[in-house]
Amino acid sequence: MPQETRSTCCYCGVGCGVVIEHEAGQITGVRGDSAHPANFGRLCTKGSTLHLTASPATLATRALFPQMRTTRDQARTRVGWDAALDHAAERFAAIIREHGPDSVAFYISGQLLTEDYYLFNKLAKGLVGTNNVDTNSRLCMSSAVAGYKQTLGADAPPACYEDIAHTDCLFISGSNTAFAHPIVFRRIEDARAANPALKLVVIDPRRTDTAEAADLHLALLPGTDIALYNAMLHIMLWEGWVKEDYVAAHTEGFDAIKKIVRAYTPQAAAEICGLKVADIEKATEWFATSGATLSMYCQGLNQSSHGTHNNAALINLHLAAAQIGRAGAGPFSLTGQPNAMGGREVGGLSNLLSAHRDLANPEHRAEVAALWGIPSVPEQPGKSAVELFRALESGEIKAVWIACTNPVQSMPDAQQVMRALRAAEFVVLQEAYSNTETAPYADLLLPATTWGEKTGTVTNSERCISRVRPAVPAPGEARHDWAIALDFARRLGSRLDSPHTETLFPYADEEAIWCEHRESTRGRDLDITGLSYAILESRGPQQWPFPEGAETGRTRLYADGIFPTESGRARFVATEHKAVAEPVNPRFPLALTTGRLRDQWHGMSRTGTLARLFAHEAEPMIHLSRNDMDRRALADGDLVRVKSRRGSIVLKALASDTVRPGQAFLPMHWGGNSMQGAGVNTLTLPDFDPYSKQPELKHAAVQVERYAEGHEIVALRRIEAGSQENALAIREQLREVLRTHLPDAEYASLTLAGRDNPVVVLKLRTAEVTDAALAAIDAALAVDDETQALSYRDARRDIAKRARMEGDHLGAVRLAGEAKAAAWLQDMMVSGAPAGEARRWLLAPLTQPPAGASTRGKVICNCFDVAESDILAALKAGESLEALQARTRCGTNCGSCLPELKRLANGVAA
Repeated sequence: MPQETRSTCCYCGVGCGVVIEHEAGQITGVRGDSAHPANFGRLCTKGSTLHLTASPATLATRALFPQMRTTRDQARTRVGWDAALDHAAERFAAIIREHGPDSVAFYISGQLLTEDYYLFNKLAKGLVGTNNVDTNSRLCMSSAVAGYKQTLGADAPPACYEDIAHTDCLFISGSNTAFAHPIVFRRIEDARAANPALKLVVIDPRRTDTAEAADLHLALLPGTDIALYNAMLHIMLWEGWVKEDYVAAHTEGFDAIKKIVRAYTPQAAAEICGLKVADIEKATEWFATSGATLSMYCQGLNQSSHGTHNNAALINLHLAAAQIGRAGAGPFSLTGQPNAMGGREVGGLSNLLSAHRDLANPEHRAEVAALWGIPSVPEQPGKSAVELFRALESGEIKAVWIACTNPVQSMPDAQQVMRALRAAEFVVLQEAYSNTETAPYADLLLPATTWGEKTGTVTNSERCISRVRPAVPAPGEARHDWAIALDFARRLGSRLDSPHTETLFPYADEEAIWCEHRESTRGRDLDITGLSYAILESRGPQQWPFPEGAETGRTRLYADGIFPTESGRARFVATEHKAVAEPVNPRFPLALTTGRLRDQWHGMSRTGTLARLFAHEAEPMIHLSRNDMDRRALADGDLVRVKSRRGSIVLKALASDTVRPGQAFLPMHWGGNSMQGAGVNTLTLPDFDPYSKQPELKHAAVQVERYAEGHEIVALRRIEAGSQENALAIREQLREVLRTHLPDAEYASLTLAGRDNPVVVLKLRTAEVTDAALAAIDAALAVDDETQALSYRDARRDIAKRARMEGDHLGAVRLAGEAKAAAWLQDMMVSGAPAGEARRWLLAPLTQPPAGASTRGKVICNCFDVAESDILAALKAGESLEALQARTRCGTNCGSCLPELKRLANGVAA
């Protein structure tokens, strides 16, 4: 019988509520939860397709049972949970006894639930006695944490989503909100429709869809944010826009920053930032004089070698203008992961302790030790993410436990991370997916539950705690993350002869863990002692603080002007402009920035299982200005080698009007599973902020040059819906072909295309193609039987092609040596159109289909499968945007494509 379960989305930190539809142990659908305060029923393209990423077909990528190897020259083999965890406990215990507790480390994730996070923190700091527990939140939110703490005194975002509807001026800095947080952008669109006078200012080097919608776009040069904000404060002082009464009553440190900003004239900042003086002045006036100003910011500020001060310089403006602590006003950091906030609450970083306590504070350490019933917690700071993997490579750390994250794909300087994992004595990977880029390095793979299966709580960007409920049982032998950590902790404690194991880990279920976390917050800024699972179940999501005796949580903070600092005053921070860690030079002349795609998320272990989510941007591509394309004599789709000081990758180039000359953009998602090598983070650098230790993933200096080497191969395989064959399994088979037979190929792209009938797409260039490699590709495509395939071979020109028909439909094709027809053949397979008269041209060197039709191009509206070519044709024929939407329904469901639809319509009108 069909059932419904309320839970949350597992992507960005907006924390959207979802209703999961399920029957007979299978998730069958998903919709937005209209009662959830984060989204009121809306979902983006990723959230609205969550149920498809949980289909039985995706089991081909899941970790379903423990696997282990005892030597690196072995393949992992299936073992039972007892054998797996006993082995892990014995290895960790032996290493700790010989080398001390700091010889092991835990690297965890903002996608864990709060209960999972709490248990790992306690395992490391309470049982093992090491602070070497860090998280991928270090890569996205630690500068926001440090910025809040330096200025406001605590890691507590003072604003909320409701403020979007109340603000008069919205500053979006370092965030392509339309792509990265689409549901927040829907609220922005609603607010502007309700209040046409609302001013939107976007600060971003690229002209993103978010920037396109702005009243004022400040396309500053990468890394110059502090110069801009200091200049704005300079203007506020000059114009008398500083709220002197507020500054005097509620802040400290203003005299020091006032002296610094004297040098940041609008003219000086304009030169540093590459902006117009008039635009800086206009932005300042709107910020300072609007009735309420709200700023929203993300990785453009955080992922910097001076990210903490980027945050602080912006918060300085809020304090100077008294734009904080009231409706529509305040600095609001947008969280990148679904529970990065929850991890921060429980102290899930190497420099933090539970409930926003600081490891460096002796009183805080004593409080946590008393709560946990142990003599002390270690005072030596642990290794942050970059430091952790450096220590792993050097041998200082011998063993690492990685949970729910993929550092080979997501860490900067990916080659270093790979060296570190190869150097480690023991690597444990606790993961829901068996095919991540990190999985090959695991000596022990432990299968974990994921979205739709997990139970616990998460906290979103606005301090709102939601219950996560399981809709279906875990597949195979997968276990909850907290349960795995708990079982391991008890076994490890026994082997370390710890007298505290039973009292440290008495939990019967996840609620017991949460209740202890709740008690740790008593009297703290995030006090949730008034909350319970029962309240979250009956009354829905609640914001903290929610202390015992309270009726509700607090919507926004600091309305009384009292801050959680020793003096009770907010602090101005003295911030100075600093250059990016790696400036461009003649050898590396392009400033590369990284960011998100609209329809993919992080390392794509989940979104990458769904063909339709590749439709908006189909494969790895670097975005370059037309000027830089012309200088290199490049056309769209040409291959280029992109090189930084750390390594190089080969991928396609795409002309884009979103970047200015001298800059380039690469989506962060493409890793070694989608392309040859280690992926985009081969290029990025590990230099990090001195306060937050967050690396500068946002910027690197690169060179780009044409790549025209090697033998071209394109392989396409279509899978009919309902077929016993599995597109994901075939993709894994082709991935293994690349690893085994073509490890030296410099270019490869392995993706999916289509919708309900997915097409596996492999494109590669290699210096040499062996018969064994071609045979392996043909076997994966099922074109290896010559009697069942169309074949063409020209040995003199080294061209060989094969195709397999399924009735009158093209089921698979392999083109080697020449692949001019690849685009239209792929379109034919995606659409499912019969070959008809085109059948005799399938292996011909034609760039267009014989009937003369053009290829379809990227899909703008993923909900209703509406392509850019169709939209432009209709608009150019005179159809209005409203009529187009009524006819095709594009932009009428999740709304993620609305900014791009409006841009296309405006472009045609112009």
